[in-house]
Amino acid sequence: MRNNTPHNELGHANKHHHATTLAPAPRPVTENLEATVPVKSGSKTQPRIPEVYQIQWGSTIWLVLLHIGALAAPWTFTWSGLFLALVLHWATGSVGICLGFHRLLTHTGLEVPRWVRNTVAVIGTLAGEGGPISWTANHRKHHAYSDQPGDPHSPHDGPWWAHMFWLAFSTDGGDWDGYVRHWVPDLVKDKFLMRLETFFLPIHLAFAGLITATGYWIGGSQLALSWLVWVVCLRMVAVLHVTWFVNSASHIWGYKNYETRDDSRNLWWVAIVAYGEGWHNNHHALPRLAQHGHKWWEFDPTFQVIRLLRACGLAKNVVDLASMEEKKRRRAARTAA
Repeated sequence: MRNNTPHNELGHANKHHHATTLAPAPRPVTENLEATVPVKSGSKTQPRIPEVYQIQWGSTIWLVLLHIGALAAPWTFTWSGLFLALVLHWATGSVGICLGFHRLLTHTGLEVPRWVRNTVAVIGTLAGEGGPISWTANHRKHHAYSDQPGDPHSPHDGPWWAHMFWLAFSTDGGDWDGYVRHWVPDLVKDKFLMRLETFFLPIHLAFAGLITATGYWIGGSQLALSWLVWVVCLRMVAVLHVTWFVNSASHIWGYKNYETRDDSRNLWWVAIVAYGEGWHNNHHALPRLAQHGHKWWEFDPTFQVIRLLRACGLAKNVVDLASMEEKKRRRAARTAA
């Protein structure tokens, strides 16, 4: 959903990013950050850098309504509702968000035919995390400023801020068009992706109507309500929190395979529920790799889907550990020659 509400004096929230800066990231020209009072961050004193975030009422209401709807789950349970919720949790979470929005659109870790790209973009939109343009723009900004001043969702601003509260506020400074042109200039040219962004809410209303109508046609009003709650509300809430754990928990707990400038960690239980995204330190060390599990025990379900697509001829130029090592060998051979 777009962050394009005009500025006003009401509805502003000040967040103070004070992560330890190891190597300053390049600043977008639209960000004017000014250091003020030093604050304590771990064992080092860092400048406090205020950023103004404006409340996004549309996103806030959307998330609140989904959570309220999910609360009805205990009273509307059906086995078919549970089954469909689990299937769509995997489809929208793993195929749509992890593969589509993240590894394909944000980091271009593989190439697929346009119809496959458009299909996974639609599935990702149905996850309820926003359209493909705003999602990828926010994520590219996160990598540029990870756990440093400017990161939209660093736990240095509090674990709950990183987990979900940041979504209630604007990240674009009131200039959504300029924001996406800066962070995703390659994607704003895609008319199909822009339509998904523009019609995010109507797409979800149509999907909820289709699910509810199908449930009513099969089993009457009781099944219709069950599917609305479980397949739409509860399923989206579960996908949302799984993704948010990557932003919060995987920057707080876990182990590191690589030394990075941020606090990214590999966290096994997040990797399980987030279809491989919990191997987060690996990802931040080598963000373009479509393969997030780098040790034999770091199972990455989403990468297995990518391998299946490649085996079927639907994915090529997959950036993985094998291709990275092959490039190193070729480079070494050229240097030796």
